[in-house]
Amino acid sequence: MNNSQSVKTSLRYFLFFYVFIYAGNAVYGTFLPLYFQDIGYSALQIGTLLSLGPFVAILAQPLWGALGDRAKTKNSILLFLLAGCGITILLYPLSTQFTYLLLMISIFTFFQTSIFAIGDTITLEAIDKHKIGNFGHIRMGGTFGFAMMSLVFGIISKDHISSIFIVYFSIIVVAFLLVLKFPAVEGHQAHGHKVSITILFKNRMLMIYFGFNFILQITLGYYYAFFPMYFRELGGDNVLLGWSMVISSLSEVPFLLFADKIFKRVKIPYILLAAAVFTALRWFLFSIIDTPIWVLPVQALHGLIFIVLTVTMATYINKEVPKELKASGQTLNGLMNLGVARIIGSFAGGIATTSFGIRNVFMYNSIVALVSMVAFVLFLWSTNNRASRANHSGR
Repeated sequence: MNNSQSVKTSLRYFLFFYVFIYAGNAVYGTFLPLYFQDIGYSALQIGTLLSLGPFVAILAQPLWGALGDRAKTKNSILLFLLAGCGITILLYPLSTQFTYLLLMISIFTFFQTSIFAIGDTITLEAIDKHKIGNFGHIRMGGTFGFAMMSLVFGIISKDHISSIFIVYFSIIVVAFLLVLKFPAVEGHQAHGHKVSITILFKNRMLMIYFGFNFILQITLGYYYAFFPMYFRELGGDNVLLGWSMVISSLSEVPFLLFADKIFKRVKIPYILLAAAVFTALRWFLFSIIDTPIWVLPVQALHGLIFIVLTVTMATYINKEVPKELKASGQTLNGLMNLGVARIIGSFAGGIATTSFGIRNVFMYNSIVALVSMVAFVLFLWSTNNRASRANHSGR
């Protein structure tokens, strides 16, 4: 097999890796809150449980990012993370005690939280190095994996919600075997060329994009923690919940198909602004819907929010961050979105839900998205004005 054929074969492994890793995310992320509810925990307790994982992510993301940049290969770090997830998930069902579950979530998240960032880093670097493939098309594997497993496990979980752990373990095993087939991607600081992560914080536009994305991700954090319970409140069952997740996942396909063309024609801030508009609209519609069937069409807005924010930020970081800090840049982004934002969305969301109810909190999330969008527009307007004045004064 020549080099070109070998690279094309490797791309298939990347594609299937995304299929399985996001299938696992559908099982764990969507149905874990329902598992907690089924074993008797309240909304506040569930919010507390789900907020602890992201807190651990704050500590874990920088560690794994730094190790990825310094390791001989980033692949070895990804394999270690997958192995840690697989072992930990088998320990979950040994007890339903609150403190035990807090411990399991902490350990599991320590490994799981950086899988997506390190996986994205390896994929993007492999594509750039060999000048072949399209990240949007490869990432689409995750969309189909999430959609398929949302439906399949929605059916399984109707009577066997506790099977969440063995199903997730099986998925992780397959993902581990696929990573073994990846081409090696080195850590660019492995040869002694050290670059400080503080460089990232000096990139003003990167920090602004991080901040805007972070606020929108807080509202998404609330959605991930409390939407399954809200759907039940509206009268939906687990099978219909699975279908709602299928719709939200497949709605990502159009953006992934045309992401490269969009990035060439539309500036990053305008892409982020569009995602904010649809975020505000989605939460507003959730706040006024009173029957589960109307949730299904609204779920199609997911493809104009989460995947747009995720792929746009991952692509921007890959292009703008020095190669020695690519893994650190992606994990810093993950720290903000899977860490701090999820803590606020889950924990503060649990408190708010106890006081105001899920429906009202979705309305408040819509307002938060609108306010952040206005602030971002004002910042862009101010920046453009300063740049324009600087150009005029330089003439």
